[in-house]
Amino acid sequence: MKIVVIGGTGLIGSKLVNLLRLGGHDVLAASPASGINAVTGEGLGDALAGAQIVVDVANSPSFEDQAVLEFFEKSGRNLLAAEVAAGVQHHVALSVVGTERLLDSGYFRAKMAQEKLIKAGKVPYTIVRSTQFFEFLGGIAQSGADGKAVRLSPAHVQPISSDDVAAAMAHFTLGAPLDGMAEIAGPERVGLAALVQRYLTAIGDDREVVSDADALYFGVRLNDRSLTPGEQPRLGKVGFEAWLAQSKKAA
Repeated sequence: MKIVVIGGTGLIGSKLVNLLRLGGHDVLAASPASGINAVTGEGLGDALAGAQIVVDVANSPSFEDQAVLEFFEKSGRNLLAAEVAAGVQHHVALSVVGTERLLDSGYFRAKMAQEKLIKAGKVPYTIVRSTQFFEFLGGIAQSGADGKAVRLSPAHVQPISSDDVAAAMAHFTLGAPLDGMAEIAGPERVGLAALVQRYLTAIGDDREVVSDADALYFGVRLNDRSLTPGEQPRLGKVGFEAWLAQSKKAA
């Protein structure tokens, strides 16, 4: 079975490609560097020829409101049109838990636009919404930087490791299209500010994390439901301490 992974050289894409190849599948890791660009449409027709499944785990290189919207809308339209022409049977996309609750952010408005295109398209689909990755903790800390402190919301989060995301994406890729959404999350629900403090301490960063309910998360004021999954998400196996140990070993 031929599977095309859009964004196949990124954090999740590279792990997903490896898992699917280990399963014996013919997998094409598609990226602009390989001459396949979903935003411009370059190389899509040839890449999708003979493919049964397309998985989109690509992310915008810019988070500026207009740029990220154009990225997801253009790539979404081009991909879905190419899939119809190629007879693709399953479109799988990675999105974000809580997208509909975070629309004060241009990034999440863009993800919602992407989801709407998929739902309105002609290709059977599965949208996998994930919580934040542990690998993003450094970026989240930087987003809340305030002098020598880091100011973040105490709202609950349920972060997941990139390995668990890739495993979940492989599971849904090889399953029947849901024509709907699934949620994936890590095994532990914790406060964002408290978790980032644990992370900074563990890596030897002496900045203090200030818990502030009014602190914005990429432009959005959070509550305990904003970034956490609903009932019965697929849970990853790797908690924060295990992920941290793995990361230190890899480094």
